[in-house]
Amino acid sequence: MFNTRCENVKGTTLNYFLDNRINRAEILFPGVACFLVAVCLGSAVHYYNAADNAKKLQGLQNNNKAEARESEKPSYLETVSYQDCTMDSENGNDRVDKARVGSANYIIELEETRAIKVFGKSIWLGLSITLFAGVSYSLFSPAFNLATNDQWHVMRMGVPHLVFYAAFFYFSLLFFIMAVILNVIFLYRPVLNLPKSSIKGYLKDWNGRNLAFLADLLCGIGNGLQFMGGQAAGYAAADCVQALPLVSTFWAVLFFGEYPRSSKRTYALLVSVLFMFMVAVAVLVASSGQRKT
Repeated sequence: MFNTRCENVKGTTLNYFLDNRINRAEILFPGVACFLVAVCLGSAVHYYNAADNAKKLQGLQNNNKAEARESEKPSYLETVSYQDCTMDSENGNDRVDKARVGSANYIIELEETRAIKVFGKSIWLGLSITLFAGVSYSLFSPAFNLATNDQWHVMRMGVPHLVFYAAFFYFSLLFFIMAVILNVIFLYRPVLNLPKSSIKGYLKDWNGRNLAFLADLLCGIGNGLQFMGGQAAGYAAADCVQALPLVSTFWAVLFFGEYPRSSKRTYALLVSVLFMFMVAVAVLVASSGQRKT
């Protein structure tokens, strides 16, 4: 979420000047300011959510030390029970305990399901990777803008500009090549203590691969439509389609268990982030102009 907002700020500003200011600055830059406010609020959300989780885990650790009898069910587990009605009645219904959503045990269980473990990792490492991704991604849309409109006049006189479809083809081709190279490298030399794998193991394991193909399809459609809109109405305004933080945050909260039972302060900041991002997207749409050529 953080790196995408940074990308919106830098990419939108660069595209405004590359497109000869066809977007209305009096509307566009207040939208950019909303993105900047969302960046600051988003950083606060991550900070206070991490503090909430650390407080829960510290309470769990303290209760573990204070627990005297193993047979007694400790109150800090915060579990809920349910009966499995599908079991054989002759064997009886077993009592199954699950960690309550938002509890310290729930945070630990959620961590165990992740491919990349974050416990014990430096927050500065994550922020550095995210910032580098944001800087790289911020140049993505302006570079496509340059490829199709040649604002720097690198092409010879009389040579027609690269049409959108040809530029998108080259972009997709290089994207595929780089993705293959990087993924093969990370299969054999994984980062962040991930287990090693191989191309053979990758091809044999198709668990969840259908979701990966769906994500790739949606990403391709979204990028194509964004570039088409940028060519017509200005790439600065077309950056509004990258509502990734807005959509991904809703997915994270509703389906992936992010921010469970956090403090009221964290939820208030999260709502503020989403509101500022919605305002920014609406303002960017309103700033769109008409390309003359």
